[in-house]
Amino acid sequence: MDDGQPTSRDSLELAGLLAEMAALRATLLEGAAPFLARLGQPTAESPLANLAHYLALRHHDLRPLQRRLMRFGLSSLGRLESRVLPTLDAVLVALAGMQGAPSSLLLPTEGQFFAGEQALAVATEGLFGPAHTHRRCRIMVTLPSEAAADADMVLELARLGMDCARINCAHDDATAWHSMAAHVRAASLDVGRPIRILMDIAGPKIRTGDLVATPEKGKLRAGDSLWLTVEGAPLPPGDGYAIAVSLPEIVNRVAVGDRVLYDDGKLEGLVEAVREGAALVRVGRVKEGGLKPKPEKGLNLPDTALGLSPLTAKDERDLAAVIECADMIGYSFVSRPEDIDLLEAALAQLPARATPLGLVAKIERPDAVRNLPDLIARAGRDRPFGVMIARGDLAAEIGFERLAEMQEEILWICEAAAVPVIWATQVLEDLVKSGVPSRGEMTDAAMAARAECVMLNKGPAVGAAVSLLDRLLGSMDGHLLKKTPVLRPLKSW
Repeated sequence: MDDGQPTSRDSLELAGLLAEMAALRATLLEGAAPFLARLGQPTAESPLANLAHYLALRHHDLRPLQRRLMRFGLSSLGRLESRVLPTLDAVLVALAGMQGAPSSLLLPTEGQFFAGEQALAVATEGLFGPAHTHRRCRIMVTLPSEAAADADMVLELARLGMDCARINCAHDDATAWHSMAAHVRAASLDVGRPIRILMDIAGPKIRTGDLVATPEKGKLRAGDSLWLTVEGAPLPPGDGYAIAVSLPEIVNRVAVGDRVLYDDGKLEGLVEAVREGAALVRVGRVKEGGLKPKPEKGLNLPDTALGLSPLTAKDERDLAAVIECADMIGYSFVSRPEDIDLLEAALAQLPARATPLGLVAKIERPDAVRNLPDLIARAGRDRPFGVMIARGDLAAEIGFERLAEMQEEILWICEAAAVPVIWATQVLEDLVKSGVPSRGEMTDAAMAARAECVMLNKGPAVGAAVSLLDRLLGSMDGHLLKKTPVLRPLKSW
């Protein structure tokens, strides 16, 4: 620009940008049509319509266009998840105005522009309860078994900042769950604010059972063999480890070349041979110094078509306690809209509640990632809905290298659809277990502020973790709102 006025080159660039943005908007509307049909033809004001527009937009490479827009002080389109069409329309109106040309579009009102952001806030409060005055993001804590007999433990967590209590139905029994829930309700009254309860049904989690054979050398190292067996089956020949699995049918479903991951990826191997009732796994990657297999550790089989229902007979029995105790249910291994239908059918057989039971879909498998828009469209029809990024199983299934990228994409998709997200697995794990945080996990916990809720696991120092996370999330609210940096005054310089 010369003396503050656009040069002829700038004018040509602005005209080109206006034409490109208009073409992008038209292409987006056309490309969104299949997504709108797939999502049930939502109304124009629905967050699902915005999701369809976002999915259509993200089929384009916008990187060159972004930099050209930035040069003229316009939106880079990099933070439009909750407002796709309003952002495009605002940019188009601005481009037309910069050229002194009329626009066929109207500048979105403030209410229209921030409607998606408001819808997410409403959905978040509906699922997790009101936010604290000093932080937007909620804190969820997994209760240990001891919480069933220790009301003071639960009260202390509430006083430190716990907003939601998670009860893991893979452990304990209905009597213990009722006691935990009663302690949470009492703590809620004591601190004078709602504390929601999530009950996480177990699903068909594949776990190791008892060790069937243990070699003298003690630990598995790269190149060693590990037999996965059906309990009671004849022992395979050799002197390697043999360990039973909790779901015997999976032993006969694996194929040679399938990957097997143990305990959230602490060991990875390939199936080398399969025989009746046993599968031989050759260890490829394992932590330095080796690893000794133990019972009750998770197994992931990302290449194997398991054919397992996400709702087990145990889960169906546990639903009675969930209906009585919980505000929301965590649904493990959900992958398809039909899985939601399965749960809804089971819930329909139980007594009606005064308030709708919230549903949290745990995203743990590649199919769940691929089908996330369809899961959102189906689950959100009947009840408050949220998504948990279950980073342990998800990393084991898609690969550790892809986890960081994938958790970002899940956050974007959910923001576009106004669906609250729980950031879970190994948050402040060193602090929870030992009382001292690692440097890396502090950064991870800070970045979790972009979600609507952060989940801590149980451990001896979980109270210290709640207290630290409460302060950290409050501090991060002064720096970030979802993906958007917010510029409070800096005090270090």
